[in-house]
This record gives sequence, C-alpha cells and structure tokens, in this order.
Amino acid sequence: MANSYFRFKQFTVHQAKSAMKVCTDACVFGAYVSLKEKACSNEETNILDIGTGSGLLSLMIAQRVNGNIEAVEIDDSAFEQANENFEISPWQKRLTAIHADITQLSILKKYDIIVSNPPFFQKSLKSDDLKKNLAKHTTTLPYTALASIACSHLAEKGKFYILLPFEEFIAFEKIALENKLKLFEKVNIRQHTLSNYFRTIGVFTNVATPEAVTEHSISIKDKNDAYTESFIELLKDYYLYL
Repeated sequence: MANSYFRFKQFTVHQAKSAMKVCTDACVFGAYVSLKEKACSNEETNILDIGTGSGLLSLMIAQRVNGNIEAVEIDDSAFEQANENFEISPWQKRLTAIHADITQLSILKKYDIIVSNPPFFQKSLKSDDLKKNLAKHTTTLPYTALASIACSHLAEKGKFYILLPFEEFIAFEKIALENKLKLFEKVNIRQHTLSNYFRTIGVFTNVATPEAVTEHSISIKDKNDAYTESFIELLKDYYLYL
C-alpha cells in the first residue's frame, strides 16, 4: 500500500485522497519543467496545471518558478487533497486549486505555461475503482480535447508541457499539430540505461519553430541500479536523500 504522504525537501504531498500517487516519472516531469522555466518567469507569469491530482506538479513548479499557478482537478477527493497540500506549502499564496472539468471551465485568460500529466492507458482494461479510472484513462479528457484547450489558452510564445507514455506520445504529437501546437523539444525517459523508453516529455509552442526537434533522454538508474548523475542533478533540489 502506498504511503499516505511523500516528503520532499521543501514541501510534503499528502496523497491518501488521490488515486494517482507520487511516482518517479511525474517527479522527473515536474523537475524538468521547473528547471526549464525558472529563469524565464516572473511575478506576472500565469501557469495552468490540467489534472493536478494531489498537486504534485504544481508544487514542484512553484518551488523554482515564479508566477501564479492555477491547478484544475475534476475528482472531488483529489481536488480536496491538492487544496490541502497547497495550503500547507510555502507557496500557498501563488497556488489555486480549481474543482472543475477543464472541458467545461470558462477560462478568460491566457497562460504563459500550461502543463499536464493527463490520463492515459486508452486501450487498457479499466479497474473497478472509479477514481483510478478517472485518473488513468482518457475517458474524461480525450487527447483531442486536451490539445484544443492548450492551443486556445496558451499565450503567444507560451509553452505547453505534457508527459505521456512513450508510444502514445507519437499519436498525441499528430493531434497537437492539427491544433496548431508545434513540438520543439522532447525528452524520452527510461528506468535504466539499457531499458526501453517508457515515458516522453513533450514541449510544444504556438509559434514557428526550427524544423529539427531538440531531443534528449533521461535514465533514472544505471546498470548498478543506482540513480544516474543526470537524475540526481535534476532531482537534488527535491528529493530528501540526494
């Protein structure tokens, strides 16, 4: 059974009420976004987190990125959990949890940064747990809807970051392009240096980009099952024992 909380260096994520628990690939995603954006943000930067769950991604970004973060969550319990985690964090004044279906939410502003670790496992069998179904499947948030929302609410020259399973990212990239979102950077993640990639971070924008997409890779552990230097460098500001 997963722990009811996960303690980081500067904040704690309580997760008993959220179906999706803190996991390594989500932490890599949060750390990567914050690393890329920490020098580009200011107090007027607007950030949108779509499907925040326990609030993990918003909290990781808030630690290193200036600006105001609005985190949308459809599930009642997960929304309550995120709101509680925000209130006990050092950045509670810059974090706002919104209980809503993002596809039905009336949004009037544009965002400089939009992030999402969306539901996936489109073709896998669903469990009997409704909360896990909402969290892991695209039933309530199809990729077409997500791409359309990101395109509609991204400020000019803004960035849209997304974390998806490696193979599903290929399909999402095509959907994003149809919605005028252009991929300019991607990061493939694998568990070990010799294993296959299992997640991809994509960075999209709504302006013209060079033809070549910048591509990186991150291995979480090396052949000796120890954290790699690149993983340590990315997560050292967050994990307690790095």
